[in-house]
Amino acid sequence: MIIHLPETTANDVGKRLVKLRDEGGAVTLGRVLTLIIRVNEDGLEEAVQAANDASREHPCRVIVVSPVGARNHKASLDAEIRVGGDAGASEVILLRPTGPIIDHVDTLVTPLLLPDVPIVVWWPSESPERPAEDLLGKIAHRRVTDSTKETASEKMLRRLAEQHEPGDTDLAWARVTLWRALIAAALDQPPYEDVTEVVIEGESGHTSIDLLAAWLGLRLKCAVTIRRHRDADAITRVELHRASGPIVLDRPDGRVVTISQPDQPDRHVALPIRLLNEALAEELRRLDPDETFGEVLTQGLARIDAA
Repeated sequence: MIIHLPETTANDVGKRLVKLRDEGGAVTLGRVLTLIIRVNEDGLEEAVQAANDASREHPCRVIVVSPVGARNHKASLDAEIRVGGDAGASEVILLRPTGPIIDHVDTLVTPLLLPDVPIVVWWPSESPERPAEDLLGKIAHRRVTDSTKETASEKMLRRLAEQHEPGDTDLAWARVTLWRALIAAALDQPPYEDVTEVVIEGESGHTSIDLLAAWLGLRLKCAVTIRRHRDADAITRVELHRASGPIVLDRPDGRVVTISQPDQPDRHVALPIRLLNEALAEELRRLDPDETFGEVLTQGLARIDAA
C-alpha cells in the first residue's frame, strides 16, 4: 500500500504513521533500527528495493530523503508512506523536500525516528565530504557510503581514510567478507608458512580490491600488488605466495572461485558477485563501530599506497 501526502509536514507524516499502526495496517514493534537513505531521484527506487530486501533480515523503518527542485524555490514537502507488500519487512517513508528546507533535512527526519533503536544513514551514491559532519551523519550511529558507485572511487576511498570516524563504513568492505573468509580458511591449513607476497587482480576502479589488498597487507605484513583490468568484474584473482608454492583463488566468471594449493586437489566454491541488497544486509548485521574496517582504511591503505 502506498499513501501519498502532498504539501505536508514531518509531524503530519508521523501522525499518519501512528494512525496506520492503530488501524493495524503497519506495525512498528520489533524494528531493530532506523535506516535513513539520502539519495537523488534517479537512484531512489534501486535504493528502496535494496533496503526492502535487507529489511527481511533486519526489520526497520526506512526514511528516504530525496530533495527535488532548487533551494530558492518555495519551501515545500511531499511525502509518501509505503507499507505491506511495497515495503518488505519495513515501512518506507519518502520525503521530497523543496526550497530552503533542503538545508535542514535533519529536522524533517527527527520526528520520524523510532525511539531507542540505532540510526543508520546510507548514501547509495554522492556521499558527503565528511560523513560524520553531515546533518544526517551527526545523528547516526553508523554511516554507510558506497565508494564503488562514485566516479572517482579510489580518490573517494582515500578521502574517507583521511576523515574516518568510528561508525563510518563502506559497502565495498561488505563485498569482500566472503573473500576474507575463504583466504583465512586457505591459510589455516598446513604448511603454516609465511606469505611473502600477495597479488590481487580485478576491475579497475572497484574499491573492494583496494580494501582487500589493504587488509591482507596489514595482517600478513607483506608486499601487495594490485593489477587492474578494465574488462574485469570486481575481484577476479588473489595469489598468496609462499615458499612451498602459491595459493591461488581464481574467479574469472564472477560466479565460482577455484582454489588451488600445492599438493592438494583444486576446490570450487560458489562466490557470486554480491548484489547491492546483499552488501547492505551484510553491513547492517553490526551496529557498533567496525574497528577492523577502521584499521584497514586508516592504516592498511597507507601501506598499499607507500609500496
